[in-house]
Amino acid sequence: MPEARFVTDSSLEFVARRLRFLGYDVASRRGARLEELFETAEREGRVVLSLSARHPRRFGAVPMLGLRREDPESAVREIAGRFDPTGPPFSRCPECNAALQRRHPLEARGEVPGRVLRSGRALSFCPNCGKWYWDGTHVARLREWLERVLARSLARPGEGPADPAP
Repeated sequence: MPEARFVTDSSLEFVARRLRFLGYDVASRRGARLEELFETAEREGRVVLSLSARHPRRFGAVPMLGLRREDPESAVREIAGRFDPTGPPFSRCPECNAALQRRHPLEARGEVPGRVLRSGRALSFCPNCGKWYWDGTHVARLREWLERVLARSLARPGEGPADPAP
């Protein structure tokens, strides 16, 4: 399957976040008009994800995937079945889409709960928005949702570069 990078607006933010958890590069342009999404896709080599069925003629060469709002599970399943992610699961910031960096727990002192620091496991840090991520109960719930939707197991913690827990 080909690797793909995507762009969407805020109407598909739930789907975009789930795809980021899977390792997909999904840029969100909040408040963007459809034409602006196509301009971004053309400039950055991305595929447009949209709820609109309209594909402006002048952007005929720009790929687009039309999705349905009422079924985010099938949207995630369809994209994961057609395209490879750009990185392993939990390697991108779910908020801003930046690639996460592994960091020593001591670097997060004063910014994450003490129990997280005492675990001694490496944390993930977003260099763009400054958020810290770790493998907690939220990740377990997300992993369960993603594995159910995709009907397959995801890489376990330590197998990929980052394990976020927003």
